[in-house]
Amino acid sequence: MKRVEDPRFITGTGNYTDDMTLPGMVHAAMVRSPYAHARIKKIDVSKARSHPGVLAVITGQEMKDAGINSIPTGWLHPGIKTPPHYAITFDKARHVGDIVAAVIAETRQIAEDAAQLVEVDYEPLPAVSLGSEALKPGAPAVHDDVPDNVCFTWSIGDKEAVDKAFASAYKTVKLKLRNNRLVPNAMEPRASLAQYHKASDEYTLWTTSQNPHIHRLLIAAFIMGIPEHKLRVIAPDVGGGFGSKIYQYPEEIIVLYAAKKLGRPVKWTARRSESFVTDSHGRDHETVAEMAVDQNGKITAVRVDTIANLGAYLTTFAPAVPTYLYGCLLAGTYTTPHIYCHVTAPFTHTTPVDAYRGAGRPEATYLLERLVDVMAHELGMDPVEFRRKNLIPPDAFPYQTPVALQYDSGNYEANLDKALELVGYKQLRQQQEEWRKQGRYMGIGVVTYIEACGLAPSALVGSLGAQAGQWESALVRVMPTGKVEVFTGTHSHGQGHETAFAQVVADELQIPVEDVVLVHGDTGRMPYGWGSYGSRSAPTGLSAIVLATRKIIDKAKKIAAHLLEAAPEDIVHEDGKFMVKGVPDKAKTFFEIALQAHLAHNYPADLEPGLEATHFYDPKNFVYPFGTHVAVVEVDPETGKVKLLRYLSVDDCGPVINPLIAEGQVHGGIAQGLGQALLEEAVYDPEGQILSGNFLEYTLPRADDLVQIEHDHTVTPCPHNPLGVKGIGEAGTIASTAAIANAVMDALRPFGIVHLDMPYTPEKVWRAIQHSRLAQAAD
Repeated sequence: MKRVEDPRFITGTGNYTDDMTLPGMVHAAMVRSPYAHARIKKIDVSKARSHPGVLAVITGQEMKDAGINSIPTGWLHPGIKTPPHYAITFDKARHVGDIVAAVIAETRQIAEDAAQLVEVDYEPLPAVSLGSEALKPGAPAVHDDVPDNVCFTWSIGDKEAVDKAFASAYKTVKLKLRNNRLVPNAMEPRASLAQYHKASDEYTLWTTSQNPHIHRLLIAAFIMGIPEHKLRVIAPDVGGGFGSKIYQYPEEIIVLYAAKKLGRPVKWTARRSESFVTDSHGRDHETVAEMAVDQNGKITAVRVDTIANLGAYLTTFAPAVPTYLYGCLLAGTYTTPHIYCHVTAPFTHTTPVDAYRGAGRPEATYLLERLVDVMAHELGMDPVEFRRKNLIPPDAFPYQTPVALQYDSGNYEANLDKALELVGYKQLRQQQEEWRKQGRYMGIGVVTYIEACGLAPSALVGSLGAQAGQWESALVRVMPTGKVEVFTGTHSHGQGHETAFAQVVADELQIPVEDVVLVHGDTGRMPYGWGSYGSRSAPTGLSAIVLATRKIIDKAKKIAAHLLEAAPEDIVHEDGKFMVKGVPDKAKTFFEIALQAHLAHNYPADLEPGLEATHFYDPKNFVYPFGTHVAVVEVDPETGKVKLLRYLSVDDCGPVINPLIAEGQVHGGIAQGLGQALLEEAVYDPEGQILSGNFLEYTLPRADDLVQIEHDHTVTPCPHNPLGVKGIGEAGTIASTAAIANAVMDALRPFGIVHLDMPYTPEKVWRAIQHSRLAQAAD
């Protein structure tokens, strides 16, 4: 089934925040620091304030004096440092793009012109942009109350057991890796529009959010100190998020404050140049990773030490990403008995870092799968056979890893075999040998991955530091005509929920899918929910919808029993009708049931009128999608150019609801993973200036960087949710970066190159080849 939401998107009739215009609306422009680190000695706003058309110039001190609090973080570790993060800074600028003032004017152009007139007397200070540099003694402190820049340290696993395993290992390998920093670059830039209703002392905020209720909670309860019911947050159509629109951003607070101050609606929309320096970035790890094996080629231990750059401020879920979403995934698909991971998370004078599609799991998969390939070659084994030897067998589930997670279900070897058969792995290896004789350098990268998504249950994540629940809600409302409204706390910003969720409800109720409509993205209409991220919408949000729908069916059976003068247990729901078991002529349609539920003229005395149900679903465990991805590349040794020749994925997300949507999710994720492997990197100079802050210098994948992706799947249902579904939104990104990295390194193996850091730009690859050739010539 094609996506029902697409016609409005591809015809330009979607309704995005920046499309909205309210009577009397004015515009905001932000004055941003050009320095990564500077003391703010004085701000003179007089020229800007007197500029024609300017209505207000707002400073951080003004908002602080008005009682606007710091932006909180949503995940806490023991001993974590949480320095304040005000919407507008007033003492120091801590990264390029930090807001130092906001100008509100009649038009956007006037606001932006006047922003240039705000005179800020900066005292530039030394800055640090690399995580490892920030940890050195004497490094510039980002926050005065965190002089060593260490926000937190975290570890998981049995260090003593791991050290013993390494001490007695048959072989060990060690890699020093850098997981390059990425800029999210959602198609729609962030935007916010705030309106204050003086008569009721209420606010409405339209914003580009993946989780409107979280925004409302943080803003009302913690930042502005207003009753939660006084703020309505609406996230209309949102053009992509990839994690970057989960978080609470300063601009949303500023437009709300300004709307009340001026009594007029205030809108702000990011320019792309602002997005590069203010949307929370992703990845940015420096890691030393080691693997140990015994004489039988079995992995005995993995040891990881990571420096995770957090940027200048803690954002909403930043502490969770390099810890529980990373260290807990280091078992991968393997039976590794001992794992230890230590993380040090420093502040730096760079844009804050938080979740980006996959959030910790691509980082874990990348380092683990690189280690697996390097170890396989160290042992003289084919990388696939080394993987196969170490895979968790299908009869081992539920499988308890040594890093906290208990995998629910899986059949990794069958999935791997299917991928190898479809891609023709043996033939590819033969072709590779033939090409090498011809001076052509083909590389084959194979990855078996797992991800933990649908974060749950709430009590568990709460014990780990989450300041939020992880359940999800749904309200299913049947109207008198039998049409159905489904209200969900999740949010669709490209995933296709309006189609997939409607399909499931229609299937449960046995009615046409056109009779079902999904409502989301509005705290004024939906029951409370936690939004969409971490591939949680299907396993968690859709589970809530299914269980609410089944309550509808149960009630409908009681109504039918009354109308048909039968016992409720004798009513069956088949072919879209509620009928007496064994008497198909004695039946009522869904429309007849819905109408009578609302008329209640002939109705069971012990039933409430109406036909709607709410369900709050708190999962028993995470869900664990898995799969195998295979990348085939060719490296041109004369230019260093990497060309993707083939890409095949076999994913297992349990039963697939909508194959077209699932495949589209995988395709998009693979493109993003390819971007990290070959093209993308947010590069900072040592003084904290971003050097790749626009599309001339930050290269996104284009159509001609990709190939026709081959996709298939296996089906291993999740045993603990009603549909057996797992997530698929992040799978492509989690696997593809590592698959392409392994393929490039495989292509470069004849040159004796064991490892390069991403992205594999032509220059980097070419230089590595030249160094190798010079070294070989010298030998």
